[in-house]
Amino acid sequence: MKRIIPVLGLSLMLSSVAYADGNAFTPLNFNDTSYNATPTSYSAQAINAMAESEAIGNGNIQNAISQLENAQVDIRNDLLNCKTKFADVDAQYKLIKAERAALKKQVKAVEKRIKDIERAKEKIRKNML
Repeated sequence: MKRIIPVLGLSLMLSSVAYADGNAFTPLNFNDTSYNATPTSYSAQAINAMAESEAIGNGNIQNAISQLENAQVDIRNDLLNCKTKFADVDAQYKLIKAERAALKKQVKAVEKRIKDIERAKEKIRKNML
């Protein structure tokens, strides 16, 4: 029951979207009959103004694209620097980790030798009595 109720609720929501009326998405003053699909004639001045604005817009877009490309190159260079730093730190970490493991083994060996000496001293003391 715990799984059926959410599944039924979800299916009810999705089905209500499927059966929704499209009127909510059309403007109130929309009239299909008054819309003229044929192109209108523009004056020469209007056409020139549109062409100039498109040319300016294209130049701005090209400048924006080149700025984005430059920023991307800078970020890639930063990434390369970060990767090299990471590799250096990682190498140092591995070296220190290996040194730590070797020193840990050495400390354990020295502690074992000390314990062996202590045991030998205790055995000698017991034999003296």
